[in-house]
Amino acid sequence: QVQLVESGGGLVQAGGSLRLSCAASGRTFSGYAMGWFRQAPGKERDIVAAISWNGGNTYYADSVKGRFAISRDNAKKMVYLQMNSLKPEDTAVYYCAADQHFEISRLRYDFWGQGTQVTVSS
Repeated sequence: QVQLVESGGGLVQAGGSLRLSCAASGRTFSGYAMGWFRQAPGKERDIVAAISWNGGNTYYADSVKGRFAISRDNAKKMVYLQMNSLKPEDTAVYYCAADQHFEISRLRYDFWGQGTQVTVSS
C-alpha cells in the first residue's frame, strides 16, 4: 500500500512557475513508478508526466514537454513536478499516482492522491 498526498498547488499568472510535491508513505515507495496526472472540469484525467522507480526513465505529455520536469527523491519518499512557463490551459486538479510498473495509462495506476488545484490566470 502507498498513500499519497499532493501539495504546492495554487493560483499563478501565465508565464509563472509552481512546484508540486507528492509525499508518499509506505515501506516500498522506491519500488513504484510515479505519475502526475491532471483533470480539468468536464475533461478526462490525462497523464502529464511519469518517472520510473529509479528515475532512469521519464515520460512527458507533448503539451508540457520543455516546460515541466518530474523528479523523485526515494530517500525522502517524495515526487516533484516543476512547472514553468505556465499557461491558462494548464489549469486543472493535479494528481500524483503510483504503480509497480512504468505506465502511461491512468487505468494502470493503483494508488492516487487527493489532488491539488492549479489555476493559471491570463
